[in-house]
Amino acid sequence: MTEVRPTAAAPTSLWERAEEVAAIERAVDALQADSACSGSLLVVRGEAGFGKTALLAETRRIAEARRCTVWSARGGETLRSVPFNVVRQLLQPALLSLMPEEAREYLGDWYDIAGPALGIAEPGERQADPQGVCDGLVAAVRRLARRDWPLVLLIDDAHWADQETLRWLAAFTERLDDLSVLVVVARRPGEATDESARLLDTVAAAAGSPLANLRELTPAATAGLTRATLGDHADAAFCREVWAVTAGNPYESVELLAKVQDSGIEPTEGSASELRELNRSARGTGLATRLEELGVDATRFAWAAAILGSDISVGLVARLATLKPDKATHCADLLSNARILTGVATRETDDELEFVHPLIATAVYDSIPDALRTAMHGIAAQLVTDSGLGAAAASRHLLKVHPDEDRELVEQLREAAREHLLVGAPDAARRCLERALLEPPAPEVHASVLFELGCATLLTAPATTVGHLQSALAMPGLEGHARVDAVFRLSQALLHNNQLDEAVRTVETEAALYDEGPAKLRLQAVQCMWESLHAGESAIPGRSERLAELARTCTGRDNSERALLMLRGFDAMTRGESAEEVVELCDRSLVNGRLAPGLGWTDTEWGLELLLMLANAYAFTDRLDRADALYTEALRTYESAGWSGGHLALAHAYVGVGHRRRGRLREAETSLRESLRLAERVGRGLPLYWSATCNLVDTLLARGHVDEAWSIADQYAFAPPYPSTIVLPDPRSVRGRLLLAVGRTQEGINELDAAEKAAAVRGHHNPVLVPWAVDLARALAVEDPVRAAQLATDVRRHAERLGTDTAIGEALRCAAALETGQRAVRLAAQAVAYLEASPCQYEHAAARVEYGILARSVAELNRGLALARSCGADGLVAQAREVLDTGRGLR
Repeated sequence: MTEVRPTAAAPTSLWERAEEVAAIERAVDALQADSACSGSLLVVRGEAGFGKTALLAETRRIAEARRCTVWSARGGETLRSVPFNVVRQLLQPALLSLMPEEAREYLGDWYDIAGPALGIAEPGERQADPQGVCDGLVAAVRRLARRDWPLVLLIDDAHWADQETLRWLAAFTERLDDLSVLVVVARRPGEATDESARLLDTVAAAAGSPLANLRELTPAATAGLTRATLGDHADAAFCREVWAVTAGNPYESVELLAKVQDSGIEPTEGSASELRELNRSARGTGLATRLEELGVDATRFAWAAAILGSDISVGLVARLATLKPDKATHCADLLSNARILTGVATRETDDELEFVHPLIATAVYDSIPDALRTAMHGIAAQLVTDSGLGAAAASRHLLKVHPDEDRELVEQLREAAREHLLVGAPDAARRCLERALLEPPAPEVHASVLFELGCATLLTAPATTVGHLQSALAMPGLEGHARVDAVFRLSQALLHNNQLDEAVRTVETEAALYDEGPAKLRLQAVQCMWESLHAGESAIPGRSERLAELARTCTGRDNSERALLMLRGFDAMTRGESAEEVVELCDRSLVNGRLAPGLGWTDTEWGLELLLMLANAYAFTDRLDRADALYTEALRTYESAGWSGGHLALAHAYVGVGHRRRGRLREAETSLRESLRLAERVGRGLPLYWSATCNLVDTLLARGHVDEAWSIADQYAFAPPYPSTIVLPDPRSVRGRLLLAVGRTQEGINELDAAEKAAAVRGHHNPVLVPWAVDLARALAVEDPVRAAQLATDVRRHAERLGTDTAIGEALRCAAALETGQRAVRLAAQAVAYLEASPCQYEHAAARVEYGILARSVAELNRGLALARSCGADGLVAQAREVLDTGRGLR
């Protein structure tokens, strides 16, 4: 492990850093004083050589003097492709102090999720979810930090940290409010690019303002440093030249003065002219010359150390440089005396080395002739592989080897990609597979490599995935099940890339190439699935009829038939067909009442969309017990598997749907807010984002929190244009209800009119799923009573066709709202009777309150009030309370 410890030069490296040191002392004192205090984050920025490492070394000294625990790590320029490299370094002291059983106990449920990324547990058989692994690492560090309080975390050269570590660091530093820990991050400005730069900006934002943007030394400070090093007799002209030659760079100043001492140069104006050449020898071609002067063996040793980059032991360097042990030890001494390498005390060995400064490591690496550098990476990869560390550990070297049609190298990179995916590092897997394509692969495996690359980038770069998978399918090599799977993955990528029409055409075209059989049936089922998600049917006439014909003879004998039964059940539910028939179709798709093997929530052959259709078919036909069981199973499965991205967001959203349908409005709001939080991390505009927002607005309206519902809609752009995929319940209906609630009546009527047209095009006539007609009828009751009455009649007809207590009860509530006198009372009483038998308690509460008002019954109002309170329907509570408090005309 790399430790940022003070060196002999540290005090002189801290010239003009008193303000920064004082800020660090204050932060450490605050940490050490109170275990309940909030955490703090300090970010130090400065160019190479400006003293960041020295400042972190001083932080360690200060913290350890105050009996704090210190963990530290450092990014490496040649190690950025190694996933979790820096966070593994950081946690090494804590992990080494734990027995395996203790580690499992401390990390709890996160052990199997974060453990493989940290190298303390074997990965599972499934691809890990990157967001889940990141969350697991955050949880792991938080738990260990509480154990080791007061804890200081030091991360040097963060601009060279791997993306996986930066993703963890960004998430961790956003959650320091309730964790007493001090985090100090040092980085160069402008060095990182793309995603790494964005993540570092997130870290900087969490810190508020940086501790310091370190500056070069002033001429006065350089003169003080020169005289402190060489003696007070160093004259002014010599000191000025030191500053001019080094441009005030603290590291270069310290190194130059050390060379002045070694060379015996007098610090006078007469020898000042020698400084520029002396400084040049410390870097670039000058450093290469210094290495040559140390001899061929020392040069080879330094080159091998630069290739390895980390975990530089004398023994491993000797093997890479083909040096005998005694010769290697001698070279290490020479390079140490020349201030190129330095020893690092570790828990495991006393001969680990590192470069004195990253600038030297970079210069040595760059000085290796290109062809030799490539060859040495190849040898290093073999050494790593031979040591049993696996293909993933060797992959950073394999990435540097020149393409040479090496089939074995292609297989090593494919294996490395698989290992990376299992620990939650898809970016690292992508790099390996992209490099494998450059080799290039043999013709018979080329398509398979493209397919694997497409799968690795599916969730992170769907547009790129489309290209890879289309190329794979256009060449020979993918046959049978593999080809069908590739077509399915391609259609998924097109869906995620908002190209649903193309996804449907792709599957339809492929299905036409097959004779009747399992492959064709699966493709037909996939086609039907994407068509079912389509928000408009104008481009796919006859879809429901084709689906009904395909499902007519299905008995559920395999997963393709089960999928078709689920799809047919979902379609029948959206169209408002008999609920009993819908449930019978859905039940036939199960095996002994459970999902069949291969159709689980984490199985990739079909995806979660199909299972959500099944659960929603139950939910909107009043079979909430079965829907809740599926929603809850999804949530538990994703949590235990560590999938905390889009899958978990959708699971929380539909658990919220289950609560909303049952009338547990507080619980629904909690689940939906969590879903929206997770969806924000995945990205706005995606279907899952719409699901969370739409259902949260719907729930807040049910609770009577109209202003909050409007605020959520405004904040999260819950407005046209709507997504190309179906969202449940219908977003136009929900937005129309919202507009009516805030008093924008005509806009609300227009939105509900649009919902009516869209539902007619799709053939969606389930009045619970697409409730536009109920709200529109109420809104038009005064302005257009004839149309309102016709709408109420249509709602009743569709409700009776569906046949659920909820649908019929809601239709009767609507009819009662349009009537007066005893007819209104009778209709309201009938609504109560149906909704009392329904599992939807909010609707029951609303019907009770409405009936109590119409019947002027204190008893019914009190029953409705009790129900409304249990549901968390604050608006209904206020309505009932107001009528009861006035008491006028009540019996």
